[in-house]
Amino acid sequence: MRRLIFAANWKMHHGPRAAAAFAEKFLALVAPAEGRDLWFFPPAVTLPAAARAFEGRADVRVGAQHVHWEAKGAYTGETSIPLAQEAGATTALVGHSERRHLFGETDEQTGRKVAALLAAGVTPVLCVGEKLEEREAGQTDAVVLRQLAAGLAGVDAPHLERVVIAYEPVWAIGTGRNATPEDAAAVHRVLRRELQVRGARGRVSILYGGSVNAANSVALLEQEELDGVLVGGASLDPEVWAGIVRR
Repeated sequence: MRRLIFAANWKMHHGPRAAAAFAEKFLALVAPAEGRDLWFFPPAVTLPAAARAFEGRADVRVGAQHVHWEAKGAYTGETSIPLAQEAGATTALVGHSERRHLFGETDEQTGRKVAALLAAGVTPVLCVGEKLEEREAGQTDAVVLRQLAAGLAGVDAPHLERVVIAYEPVWAIGTGRNATPEDAAAVHRVLRRELQVRGARGRVSILYGGSVNAANSVALLEQEELDGVLVGGASLDPEVWAGIVRR
């Protein structure tokens, strides 16, 4: 049976007090369920508060939206993996489209981060996805496979299953547009075949992200290729998010 991951990326929303209030309401609405994990990616300043608020729920993990590959150093504004772990993170996003296209995160940097996270025992969520012009030019497969290869450059076959992949078409993030369930599944199959070529021994979790909401999440997750969703805006309200994860 697939184990589904419902990952909430709060981006630059919800401070510590708001996170505590969210958790109180959300946990009252959502009981643990077989085959379902709930992951939250709060802002860095909220990470410790979110970890405390969700403490005690084995089905919930809290992660960092962004980390640096160096363990320490003169990198003003960055968060190291050890600091994120001390704050309660057990997973971290890598290569989210906003980090790539707004802040210049490179393919090569994603590879450094994935390798450093694995070495620290933290689960990387490697994000890949094409821009609209790349999709229209028929380059979707080439783009996501290039990003996948760079992100996994330092990962040996036995460790591939420790990485989670998130396919998030850039043109669908925060735009109200989303790939059809069939389109999403097609790209997931491309990624899954490549992971098998690279020596993955079992099923690597591949999530879909891009304007996921209560109206389309059920149809998306009916696709066997999808192992969950990575959600932004629709995860900010505890009642809306509870409705999505309860399906």
